Amino acid sequence: MTASVRLESVSKAYGAVRAVDDVSLTVERGSIVGVIGYSGAGKSTLVRLINGLERPTSGRVFVGDDEITALSERRLRPVRRGIGMIFQQFNLFRSRTVAGNVGYPLRVAGVPKAERDARIARLLEFVGLLEKAHAYPEQLSGGQKQRVGIARALATDPHLLLADEATSALDPETTADVLALLQRVNRELGITIVLITHEMEAVRAIADRVVVMDGGRVVEQGALYDVFASPSSPAATRFVRGALHDRPSPAVLQRIRAAHDGRIVTVAVTDRPGLVGAIATALSGVAAELVHGGIGDLGGRSAGALTYALSGSDAEVEAAFAALAAADLRFQEED
Repeated sequence: MTASVRLESVSKAYGAVRAVDDVSLTVERGSIVGVIGYSGAGKSTLVRLINGLERPTSGRVFVGDDEITALSERRLRPVRRGIGMIFQQFNLFRSRTVAGNVGYPLRVAGVPKAERDARIARLLEFVGLLEKAHAYPEQLSGGQKQRVGIARALATDPHLLLADEATSALDPETTADVLALLQRVNRELGITIVLITHEMEAVRAIADRVVVMDGGRVVEQGALYDVFASPSSPAATRFVRGALHDRPSPAVLQRIRAAHDGRIVTVAVTDRPGLVGAIATALSGVAAELVHGGIGDLGGRSAGALTYALSGSDAEVEAAFAALAAADLRFQEED
């Protein structure tokens, strides 16, 4: 079984509510795909469709070469062993030690004790918790609990890892550590990861591709840089703004307007050669003051936006807008 996932026109309805609505997407083997959306977007339902815990109302779901929508529950079990799950609230057994939690799926699978113990030790060393093997969950920090969850998810040597809001309960520093560990899982073990989240920073940190969901539908998907540099949907634009902090908030925009006459324009910034010079040339016919901006690093590439207060006659400002458009620069006038 390969680790890729493919959904073909998949919908899931609960009565009159369509939690997932005609979703088609492909997760390439060995990639990290971030599926992002606000609460109610359909992300968690999508996870349950991928691992076969929910059956779609329509459409087909493939995990590797297996069409899981066509499999009986009995035939689904071995497929699920190739899919690891990481949860927001860790889902650890309080009565079991760290080693006992990691070894639980191996016990269920009937793995002999000697092999089980060796695998538990190897996984705990991988996640940096070998010295905590005999500790209990209540003795661990949140980040350590999630590391146990990751080790447990890896116990059955999965090809695919589904991380459902895996960092939402963690502080920023611990989140960064857990995301770095997931990157190691992907790079060193070759495991495909689907990261379900409402945090664009998490997607920005490790994903290769982004899938944006809104109201049960996929409203945008593409390479990480493309979605960040040129979001085309309102949902993606909101997420990108929150992650890059590149555009003025309404409160900041109000302060800018109080301090500057004229019209306010925001120009998108990418790593296109000569872009900043092209912006300067396009705005050369007006007085342009840089009043806000933010540029972030995305895997060594730059993306963000610069906001200018433009002073001049209406004709001069309109000519500047026309020059921006002629130079193929993405911009918007702030309302």
